[in-house]
Amino acid sequence: MHAPVKIIPSELLLMAYRSGIFPMADSRDDEEIYWVEPRERAVIPLDGLRCSRSLAKAVRQDRFKVTCNADFAGVLEACAAPRPGHPESWISGRIAASYRALHLAGHAHSIECWDGETMVGGLYGVGFDHAFCGESMFSRATDASKVALVWLVALLRHAGYTLLDCQFMTEHLASLGAVPVTRDAYLAQLGAAVAAGPAPALPEAYASMFGAAGSGVAVADGVAVGAGTAGPSSLSSPLTGASSPGKLILQSLTQTS
Repeated sequence: MHAPVKIIPSELLLMAYRSGIFPMADSRDDEEIYWVEPRERAVIPLDGLRCSRSLAKAVRQDRFKVTCNADFAGVLEACAAPRPGHPESWISGRIAASYRALHLAGHAHSIECWDGETMVGGLYGVGFDHAFCGESMFSRATDASKVALVWLVALLRHAGYTLLDCQFMTEHLASLGAVPVTRDAYLAQLGAAVAAGPAPALPEAYASMFGAAGSGVAVADGVAVGAGTAGPSSLSSPLTGASSPGKLILQSLTQTS
């Protein structure tokens, strides 16, 4: 018999994120965690996403079906899996269990990209107040994780978020518009996002955008999927007439906040 995994309490996780700190581990099997507060942070300005022509084409043509919270555990598992050149992961069993609990509490969300019935890309992160902290992404098909990020930015803009934190700068993130900020600058942005109070959760933003546009999106138990009819929402969709979900996403990114 294995001892139960000792999770990080959701309240402690949220307190850490509101303070600019997040947990990591040295390996998937590591039972210990350490708390990280980078001196330099990567953020994607919500009006500064770089969408190449090829990426815009993938979004516009709805190359993938995109869902929200449809398979959070699957996204988490895929993000923690070994990758070429990266056999280890900072997402340990304890961290994974902690984020699954945070997901059940309504503060951790995923975006999934599907090719038929197969999930081929996605991302997950933590949402609170007017901030979203991206944790990890994965891709098993060309542009799948990038498409998920485009959708994430569009949904956060629609819901009025002000901060998208990407933790550490990489060449990949820089190519998509991420910029480095100092710890003090990040804490100032984070403080403003927290002071703004609660924003609609990601699934609500998804349902609002596509329900109002008549695209048939339903939310049940925090899952937004392309079926049925969306219920009432505190959000309104300023965009109508888009002939596909992807076109609506791209259209929303051209609107001024």
